[in-house]
Amino acid sequence: MRALLSAGIISLILAYTLSQFYRAFLAVLSPVLQAELGAGPEDLAISSGMWFLTFALMQIPIGGALDRAGPRRTVAVLLALGGAGGAAVFALAQAPWHLHVALALMGVGCAPALMGSYYIFARNYPAALFGTLAGAVVGFGSMGNILGAAPLVWATEAFGWRETLWALAGVTLAVALAILAFTRDPERLAATAPRGSLAEILRLRPLWFILPLFSVNYAASAAIRGLWAGPYMAEVHGASDQLIGWATLAMGVAMVVGSFLVGPATRLAGSIRRLALIANGAGVAVMTGLWLFPAEGIGLSVALLALVGLSGATYTVLMAHGRAFLPPHLVGRGVTFLNLFSIGGAGVLQFASRPVYRWASAHGSPAEAYSTLFLFFLIPLTVGFLLYFLTPETPDA
Repeated sequence: MRALLSAGIISLILAYTLSQFYRAFLAVLSPVLQAELGAGPEDLAISSGMWFLTFALMQIPIGGALDRAGPRRTVAVLLALGGAGGAAVFALAQAPWHLHVALALMGVGCAPALMGSYYIFARNYPAALFGTLAGAVVGFGSMGNILGAAPLVWATEAFGWRETLWALAGVTLAVALAILAFTRDPERLAATAPRGSLAEILRLRPLWFILPLFSVNYAASAAIRGLWAGPYMAEVHGASDQLIGWATLAMGVAMVVGSFLVGPATRLAGSIRRLALIANGAGVAVMTGLWLFPAEGIGLSVALLALVGLSGATYTVLMAHGRAFLPPHLVGRGVTFLNLFSIGGAGVLQFASRPVYRWASAHGSPAEAYSTLFLFFLIPLTVGFLLYFLTPETPDA
């Protein structure tokens, strides 16, 4: 793990910590945002979806920027302008649409955070280490999920939510400056190396049946942790803000634990593909539990939510599987292309969850509405899981 100890990598991990925080903090702020700005669950679904949409749309240009300008400038500039700028807009918000703008900016700023470290690992370290290093970065960075749960509740109660967002804007700008100061770009590829293209990535047949699952496997944990967990606990179980904070904290801790388990779990399973099948099969089972038993009790619901968080670690597993098929000249474009499918799929399902919830809540009780919502996430996850059986093992398996 010495690869993680340089000041540059630490600053990139801090950027990813902010990325995890900004994609998940709306669930905790949902009560105060509804009370002060009139932003209900449907409004926040749009705001959260804007984060994922702009994040996804930035992946293709970021892939080219990583190859041409390197991760240092790419991550620092976008994090300063989009991340810090979006937090400032959020702090000034007076209406729900201001939140949409703020989250869109945050998505732009957070878009290169994880890919910067992944690019360095893919270029500087053996492919066999990629999954372990990538999982460790996600594990450390997922502390942002924890900070966006009970600690955020404490901060907003102690200082106010606007003041908290102003402080976060300052922290985000400081991290961007640290990246600019400490990160070192990998050596440039030789001038004679192939330039690569999106078409060349699409011709990599092993990716064809990884991409469907990659498009949906993160969507459930991202949407539920970042948006629906708070309203679900409040409307179905009558949970207080503090209990919502602890429930989302449990999801965040599970995400951290799952990410750190990627390396040893891969060795135990025998291959990255086999681990992906086991983990995503478990994810299907957990979502089935939420669909069938949305109101059986607070304890069961919190346990299932935590297991949904644990299933979010399969993102790293699938990224490692896909990265193994990328030649050196396609690393920058390749990892961001894979990330486009993951974040883009999460964003699409996040947007689509809004009308699903609206329809379901108009035709049934809160428990029935959320049961329908969980089924909405379960169906594409099951389809992607079944298609993944057609993928080959990694070249070095």
